[in-house]
Amino acid sequence: MRGYRFIPDDTKLPFMRWSRFGFFLSGIMCALSIFVFATFDLNYGVDFKGGTLIQIQTQGPADIGKLREDIGSLGLGDSELQEFGKSDTVLIRLKQQPGGDAAQQAAVAKVKEALGTGVEFQRVEVVGPKVSGELAQQGTIAVVLSILAVVAYIWFRFEWQFSVGAIASLLHDVILTIGLLTVLRVEFNLSIIAAILTIVGYSLNDTVVVFDRIREFLRKYKTMPLVELIEYSLNSTLARTILTSITTMVALTALYIFGGEVIRGFTFTMLWGVIIGTYSSIFVAAPVLIILGTTREWSGEAKKADGEKALADR
Repeated sequence: MRGYRFIPDDTKLPFMRWSRFGFFLSGIMCALSIFVFATFDLNYGVDFKGGTLIQIQTQGPADIGKLREDIGSLGLGDSELQEFGKSDTVLIRLKQQPGGDAAQQAAVAKVKEALGTGVEFQRVEVVGPKVSGELAQQGTIAVVLSILAVVAYIWFRFEWQFSVGAIASLLHDVILTIGLLTVLRVEFNLSIIAAILTIVGYSLNDTVVVFDRIREFLRKYKTMPLVELIEYSLNSTLARTILTSITTMVALTALYIFGGEVIRGFTFTMLWGVIIGTYSSIFVAAPVLIILGTTREWSGEAKKADGEKALADR
């Protein structure tokens, strides 16, 4: 039985003609993301700010106003309350209390006493300032090191122009992701760091597939203009790119809908990352090669093979 092709083999979409608009759009979005981040900052969770996170379940729909009034009267400083998935589940965030771990535990005890026995305490997490500072530092280092490792890998495997294209694509993805999380006030915690690292890996995988096809065609079509060659490479990998993205998004959508509130931030970030990672591989990474230019040969082995072939032809 013959399989169905979602993307015809003779597809010839003018990606390079569209890339100028993609560059313009990406530049504006990245600038806006940096501005929003610098102005409003991320909605850091307890993992990075320190403090106490309490998850409770009430009997019937929660009265947020009454709960906020009860907790505000305890003298624990600013607190945040929000529904968590269901109307009877509430997240309470308390700021870091002066006095170390004993003060945090005392704050939890006050909340339990104030809310009484009619509330079920499902989760209590306490993170100190030292731990939260270390987590923020280590999370930033992890993202930076992953991007540097990508640069080294692409440079070693391809050519420096390809490395610049890959780093431009990854920075584009990370900046736009941070910007979206800032605008939507998604809680930024360790699971979001994991999602960003996963996005870096996904985007790199997609970019390397495109770069590998470009390298193959650079050797195969020695007289084809670079713009036409890159456009041909993108069209030849389009089916793989689209089908991989759709398959990944189907799985992530199921997790987002049925996975619950605990991983919703992670899956939302991943969904955005798949979309933006696919876009950047086509409209950011590949066009950079045209701007910087690239050679037909980039290794001694390739030149040696061409020399041997020329001698054989004689």
